[in-house]
Amino acid sequence: MYNKKPELLCPASSPEVLKVAVRYGADAVYIGGESYGLRANAKNFTDDDLKDAIDFAHNHGVKVYITANIYAHDRDLSGIEEYFKYLREIKPDAVLIADAGVFMIAKRIMPEIPIHVSTQANNTNYEEFNFWYNLGAERVVSARELSLAETKDIRAHIPSDREIESFVHGAMCISYSGRCLLSNYFTGRDANQGACTHPCRWKYYVMEETRPGEYLPVEENERGTYIFNSKDLCMVDYVPELLDAGIDSFKIEGRMKTALYVATVARTYRKAIDDYFTDPSLYEKNKAIYTDEIKKCTYRQFTTGFYFGKPGNEEQIYDSNTYITGCTYYGYPHAFDENDNPVIEQKNKFAVGDTIEIMKPDGRDIKSEVIGMYTDDGARVDSCPHPGEMIHLEMSVKPELYDILRSC
Repeated sequence: MYNKKPELLCPASSPEVLKVAVRYGADAVYIGGESYGLRANAKNFTDDDLKDAIDFAHNHGVKVYITANIYAHDRDLSGIEEYFKYLREIKPDAVLIADAGVFMIAKRIMPEIPIHVSTQANNTNYEEFNFWYNLGAERVVSARELSLAETKDIRAHIPSDREIESFVHGAMCISYSGRCLLSNYFTGRDANQGACTHPCRWKYYVMEETRPGEYLPVEENERGTYIFNSKDLCMVDYVPELLDAGIDSFKIEGRMKTALYVATVARTYRKAIDDYFTDPSLYEKNKAIYTDEIKKCTYRQFTTGFYFGKPGNEEQIYDSNTYITGCTYYGYPHAFDENDNPVIEQKNKFAVGDTIEIMKPDGRDIKSEVIGMYTDDGARVDSCPHPGEMIHLEMSVKPELYDILRSC
């Protein structure tokens, strides 16, 4: 078995979520600047944010990979060149690229920065992996269409010092390696340029042309109409199989997700990996714990994707495009006021007298009563019903910086 301890690679939609990912167990974090990545609608990072993120992560022993994985048009190239000149200065641990032209610009402008080849490049065979390695890539991200058996075969045919990164958790695209044209067709927003509107989650009908306005649902065995809506990938119960396939980096999808999602998934996979490398029997014993814990963030039901063969109709969700919500997310302390009370940007309503949970990176979940609540101007309030409000909290047990506050 290929038994190298894998890297746990987590997403971050903003500087704040990056700090949460680092705190909750990520070995590396992937983030996007304001241009040239495939999550244009995330909060993303300004140039100054990128530098600060790298400094923060490196101070905590965590790597930072920056996404520049759009499929570029000529109009993008001069801007990409200037962007890469800046990245050369701030020294990320790698840049994630899909487009061969962008790859060549990166090799020319920042040859000292490692390049990882994105799953968007449709990396499905060992000759393709070796093609990128021979051009100078240090890592290739496998296509989501690969099984574990195929990944293992690729590992057997590539240099031992070159890395494979694979998605192990998160949303699945109904497209080929994420290269989808539906969004561009319907809305003019190009998924391959970072502006996906997620039409795979929409509800579809059939209409007969002489009967306008009379819609027939698109049904599969009468289960519903969300024909493109995949379940979410979850491989936390298959760490040994992922290792046996020769995967170096376990990648979590989710650069549009909340801090609660990132913290929950990072903490769970961190424990699963560490338990396995402490003692495989401990990992087997704790499998039920991992599954229960991972369901405490938002998810769409789980699948193993293509890892054990081609997915069938049971891997789709036909009756809804909504998430299941395991816990209610309230926020996290990003600062402390002059009275040493935690200050949060409130996400959901809670009230004085409620008992909520402090989610700790070490696996503990601590109950704490909300004793008092104040607005930024010092006014005492009984509850916080308006998301986005800055709230100062008195609590029976005080959370630390970036501890997640939730109720389950």
